[in-house]
Formats: sequence, C-alpha cells, structure tokens
Amino acid sequence: MAAVHTELELGEEKCDPPRQDGPEEDGKEVGETEGEKKKKKKKKKKKGGSPTQQEGGDAPADGVEQVTEQLAAAQVQNGPKTGEEDGEEADDGEEIAGGEGKKKKRRRKKKGGQGGEQGGTTPAEGGAAPKGSSKQTDPPTIPVSQLFPDGQFPVGQIMEYPEVSVDGRSAKDRTTDSEKKALDRSQLDLYNEIREAAEAHRQVRSHVQSFIKPGLTMIDICQRLEDASRKLINEDGLKRGLAFPTGCSLNHCAAHYTPNAGDDTVLGYDDVCKIDFGTHVNGHIIDCAFTVTFNPKYDQLLAAVKDATNTGIKEAGIDVRLCDIGERIQEVMESYEVELGGKTYTVKPIRNLNGHSIAPYRIHAGKTVPIVKGGDATRMEENEFYAIETFGSTGKGVVHDDMECSHYMKNFEAGHVPLRMQRAKQLLGVINQNFGTLAFCRRWLDRLGQSKYLMALKNLCDAGIVDPYPPLCDVKGCYTAQFEHTIMLRPTCKEVISRGDDY
Repeated sequence: MAAVHTELELGEEKCDPPRQDGPEEDGKEVGETEGEKKKKKKKKKKKGGSPTQQEGGDAPADGVEQVTEQLAAAQVQNGPKTGEEDGEEADDGEEIAGGEGKKKKRRRKKKGGQGGEQGGTTPAEGGAAPKGSSKQTDPPTIPVSQLFPDGQFPVGQIMEYPEVSVDGRSAKDRTTDSEKKALDRSQLDLYNEIREAAEAHRQVRSHVQSFIKPGLTMIDICQRLEDASRKLINEDGLKRGLAFPTGCSLNHCAAHYTPNAGDDTVLGYDDVCKIDFGTHVNGHIIDCAFTVTFNPKYDQLLAAVKDATNTGIKEAGIDVRLCDIGERIQEVMESYEVELGGKTYTVKPIRNLNGHSIAPYRIHAGKTVPIVKGGDATRMEENEFYAIETFGSTGKGVVHDDMECSHYMKNFEAGHVPLRMQRAKQLLGVINQNFGTLAFCRRWLDRLGQSKYLMALKNLCDAGIVDPYPPLCDVKGCYTAQFEHTIMLRPTCKEVISRGDDY
C-alpha cells in the first residue's frame, strides 16, 4: 500500500499547473474535475473501493485514474473488504496515508476470519487424525477395519506363475492379457475381504508369538489367541469371525488337536507346537499355520518344513498338475536331516496329510494338494484358493486317529435328515446359527452356554450331519512340524495372501 501512497503524492506535484486562464475556464475545469470525481466515486463503491480526497480539492483526471487503478489492483490482491471497512474509508475528513494503513491491518485480520466463515479448515482441524488409530494396541484390541479407515488392506506377496504350456499358451502370458487384467479388477471387492482376514491373522499370530512360552496351559494359549482374533476380525455372526478352532497339536500329534474343557496340558520347553488357526470375512477363509519351538535342536526340522511349503507355493499356479507339486515338495523336504538324541533322522513328509482347495464357508473344497509324489493329476484353475501346507515328521510319516475328539464340522453336502432325539434337533439349530458349515469345537459350544450335549452331538455324527475330526498322530516319541499359507490364483498373478514378515 506504500507504493500507492507515494504515486499519489507525485501526481499532485506534477499535475497541478499554474492557473493562466480566466475565471470561466477555471470554474469549468473545476466542475469537470468534480464531475469526474463523482463518477469515480460511484465506480469505486461498485467495486468495493473507497473514494479518496485530495488536498485543496484539486486533482487532475489522470492522477485520479492512476490512483483508482492502484487501489483496484490492491483490492484484488488483498481480497474483498467488508461493509465496515467501506464505511470507514468513505469518511470525508480521512487522511489517505492513515486510512490505507488501517485498511491494511483490517484486511489481514478479515482474511483469516473469512477463511473460517467459508468453511476452510484451521491447522488444528486439518491436522486431526482420521477416525481409527493407525497403531495397534498391545495386546491387540482394535479391529483391523479401523486401522485401515479407507477400507484398503495390505496386498499379499505377488508371484508370477510357473512356466506351464497348455495348448501352446503359457500362464505367464496372463500378466499382459488386457482381458485378464479387466477380470482381475472386477474382483477387487472379493480380494479386499480376504485381505482383511489375512491382516487380522498376521496381527494375531504376531501377538501369539510374543507371549507364548513354556509353562502356559494349552487352553490358556487358545483362549487368548481366539479372544484377540474375535476382536481384530470384529466378529459378527456368520459374516465374519473364526474359520475353525485353534489347533495347537504337540510333538507326535500333527493336526486337529485343541483342548477340551478340563484339559490341563502344559506347554514344555522341549515341545514342538503347531499353531493352526483361521479367520474369515463373508466366508472367505484364511487358513495359515506355523510351528513354535524353544529348543534349537529342532531348527532343521522347522527349516525343512518351511522350505517345503515355500516350494509348494512356488510351484503352484494355473494349469499346474497337483501331483507335480507333491513331487517337488517331497524332494525338498527329504533333503533335510535333523539330529535328536544322538540319532540322525531324515525329515519325512506325512503322506496322508495334504493341502486343499478352499471355497466360501468350506475349508475343504474338494481338491487336495499332495506333499508326496503320485496322486491326482488334476490341474489348478483360475480364481481358485488353496491352502498350501506341508507336514514333516521324524517318525513313520503316516498319521492315524488318536486321543479324544475336539474338532467337528457340519457336512457341507448333507441334506435333510430326520432326527428323533429332541436334544439333537436343538443342538443342530445352535450349530446352524453360529457355525453353519464352518468347523467348531466343544469349547465353543461351552462358550455358547450349551451343556450335556455329548449324546446329541454323537447322534448328529451318526446321522452323517456332522463329521468328527479327531487328532491325527504319528508314532509316539517322534516330532512333527507344520507350515501353511493361503494362496489365491488371480487371473494375472499368484498372491500369497497370508504372507507376513514372520514366515
């Protein structure tokens, strides 16, 4: 504003010539000047500007026009004035320098105020964190859906498909096929749901790895794990929750063991514990497992099984034969040896345990992925989900049913079966309402307030409505390990959904 003030004074000195004409011309000039001033005053009011007064009342038209242009330019730069400013600037006796200085200060104040009036955010408002925390608590209690308020969850490990030629086409060509890319984009909602389940699984197992230690009872470990899973997945009936009971099989027991009520088994330093649990969102299941040991003597056993699982993941893909995956898994696993008690054991794959395909609300969807050579020559197909899991053993490499049963699951293909026992009908209603075709255990029935249900449960099993899944064990005295991941065969690539920093 100082530049405007300076040019105005120079205009007064240069543009006020000595009066040489008569009174008529002098009066005419003055009249014209006053008329021009009135016109300029009206224009300034329309533009939001302020009329200025010259010393002595004389100012040539050129000087007034320059001042008007300078004031208009300043108004554009500093924003519109309020009515209060216009009223103060229009006072007749006001000095230009003083008036402009006041206007400058007021403009700065109003500029900040106008931003708030127009809905602009202040630094405090703009810097506020969005709903939901960006960090998980310890122990974890915040649902992962709140940790990712935009609804986009982390993508798993992306891998290319192996070289498999069918009808002269390679699976790798899918990464450049525009039609496949469009198909891939059309299923983003489905991908996002299973990625949410995978993120919940990653955070829960990280929590379990932080607290699990010798001396804890198996039932305590399972309850703490399941409580965290229910909170992180934001359990809601059959829409989202736990996909199957927590497996915590020990030593020679390879799978399907979870403690029933009253089981006081304690985790020991020399135990090999397989933690196998699942989460789901709208029936899209994450099936993922790992093995926990405390004694370093089992390191080679774990390394063998982990390497075999990663080999199976690498070999899997669209158009790949299932039997070819099993052959590569066996080759890798049997290349490892472990020394226990002064004796060396070759790590054997458990031949009657397999990976499997997964479908909505169906953990075993029909196809099996062997972990030894031979088996089914069926090929993997596009948009299928698989649990790639391998089991290694220092025993015979074959498992059988043993110990008290804890896992149960309704038969997916069971139709209507008439039941005579009233208690069995009531129990079936509880199972349908809370688990559907997902697996459950006796502890979960206890949690729902069910009691004295064993006879009714046996009746449902005898009728073929519910299938029991007892613990699977190798010979006593041996040790077994397990690692597992869920993969998704997308049209363009293979995604290991459950992959994490731990394994």
